[in-house]
Amino acid sequence: MDGMTEIRWHARAGQGAKTAAQILALALLRTGKGVQAFPEYGPERRGAPLRAYTRVADRPIRRHDSVTDPDVVVVLEPSLVHEAGVAEGLAPDGYVVFNGDEAPPELDEVVVRCVPAQRLASKLGSGFVNMVMLGAVAAELGEPPLADLQDAAVETLGRKVAADDVRRALSEGYAWLN
Repeated sequence: MDGMTEIRWHARAGQGAKTAAQILALALLRTGKGVQAFPEYGPERRGAPLRAYTRVADRPIRRHDSVTDPDVVVVLEPSLVHEAGVAEGLAPDGYVVFNGDEAPPELDEVVVRCVPAQRLASKLGSGFVNMVMLGAVAAELGEPPLADLQDAAVETLGRKVAADDVRRALSEGYAWLN
């Protein structure tokens, strides 16, 4: 589908990839986009590798299959590049948003945007690595606006976490790639 962006998120269960994919979709939906967000689990246990997906388009999306040729790959857990072909199927003009200071050799053949999300989240005194990465993804995509993303995250996470901490984590990631 022309005009559609497909994003594949790689993480371990419990690291918030599913939540990040859903928050991005919600924020984009509010800007009038057609969206989808869904997870794909292997063994359903904490720490198991998982993939989550986000699709966004300027019109409604009617597809309901896995994302096999993503435009963007997000790697929340750096160790997964050693276990899974995270860049597999990446579109020729696609790129990887990687949680780390530098790209590992496994990603030498693709364009990589490095975000030291673990370090940035620790600096903020939080564990919101997924929110730092989500902010970076939004900055790289050029949408949604940071304020919309922050509002969607605060609404989605509710009273589980302090709203200001979530907003700061998203801002930190957004600033890193903006």
